[in-house]
Amino acid sequence: MMRHIKNTDPEIYSAVKNEIKRQEENLELIASENFTSLAVMEAQGSVLTNKYAEGYPRARWYGGCGNVDAAETIAIERAKELFKAEHVNVQAHSGSQANMAVYFTALKYKDKVLALDLACGGHLTHGHPHNFSGMFYKVFTYGVDRKTEFLDYDHIRNLARRHKPKMILAGASAYPRIMDFKQFRKICDEVGAYLFVDMAHIAGLVAAGAHPSPVPYADFVTSTTHKTLRGPRGGFIICKREFGKKIDSLIFPGLQGGPLMHVIAAKAVAFKEAMSPQFKKYQQQIVKNSRQLAHSLSGKGLRIVSGGTDTHLLLVDLTQKGISGRDASWILEGAGITVNKNLIPFDKKSPAVTSGIRLGTAAVTTRGMKEAQMQKIAGFIREAIDSNGGYEGLEKIRRKVLALAKKFPLYPELKGS
Repeated sequence: MMRHIKNTDPEIYSAVKNEIKRQEENLELIASENFTSLAVMEAQGSVLTNKYAEGYPRARWYGGCGNVDAAETIAIERAKELFKAEHVNVQAHSGSQANMAVYFTALKYKDKVLALDLACGGHLTHGHPHNFSGMFYKVFTYGVDRKTEFLDYDHIRNLARRHKPKMILAGASAYPRIMDFKQFRKICDEVGAYLFVDMAHIAGLVAAGAHPSPVPYADFVTSTTHKTLRGPRGGFIICKREFGKKIDSLIFPGLQGGPLMHVIAAKAVAFKEAMSPQFKKYQQQIVKNSRQLAHSLSGKGLRIVSGGTDTHLLLVDLTQKGISGRDASWILEGAGITVNKNLIPFDKKSPAVTSGIRLGTAAVTTRGMKEAQMQKIAGFIREAIDSNGGYEGLEKIRRKVLALAKKFPLYPELKGS
């Protein structure tokens, strides 16, 4: 499948081959990563990459867009059906650009926003001072309850009454519990704010009914197409019909030029896959695996933030183990387990060090792993952390990880490419 690149660019061929090997032989527990189908990759690697198509279907700047018009229209209609949406834009190159389009549509410079604190699971585009969201807007934050580590909606309501934000943002990159979008809607209505939901992490769960949908309640919903949705890297926007024209004009010509038509076609493939009964079972298994992994890690003496999870991800607090999230992630990578360091609520360490790690089960579930494998993985994680990074201990765990990974091959079709 890579015979051309093998001959024309052996250095890049080597990098791709090595990455195939890494993905095959490691356990991917980064919550924002997943493995696409070969069909998604075929669409993304297709001749549609050659077509410039500034504008929207039947309103392009260039000729010869009939086929890419068909692909984009299919992607839009599938997303609308999948999420029961009034309007969808599938051109956003990323979740961050999708978020930027919503900010620019709903707000003026220095308008007030209320969003989840990054230390409690928020995202850079939810108000980080070095991100456009924090630079252009006045962002106030809500957090989680110190004891339960769940969102406190009474506290959020009080903050909304005090600050009178123009927009309230619900959504997270590291919050393991179900969000009550109906409650957020009530709070927004009380203070006259827009409700904006960033569902990038939970989009697959929402599509399969494994997490409540924000679409009936929110004025704007954004998402990536990777993560739990298991599509190509990219973004899309859902909004009420009344905002559709402005959202579209903010994406093009406001923020982007020509859309990536090969990626849009791959998004369409992913949306179709997400409509299948198999995808619903897959999402249900993701949650089962996540809960089992949390339960097993807890049973091995590791504290799980909020006591568990309702979604695809969980946070492990390593404070009592005397190891930072950064060091734990390095150690686990040496054992063939890929995770990311992550702040925990009320973390005393810096974002570069952290007291926790974030784990996600979407990618290992794609490989076919279930609860029994989560119990084994929990054991590997605890062994690795206890090893303190010792070479012999990590090599022993690495062999166990490799043996498990080989039982669940990822892309056997790419062998020998």
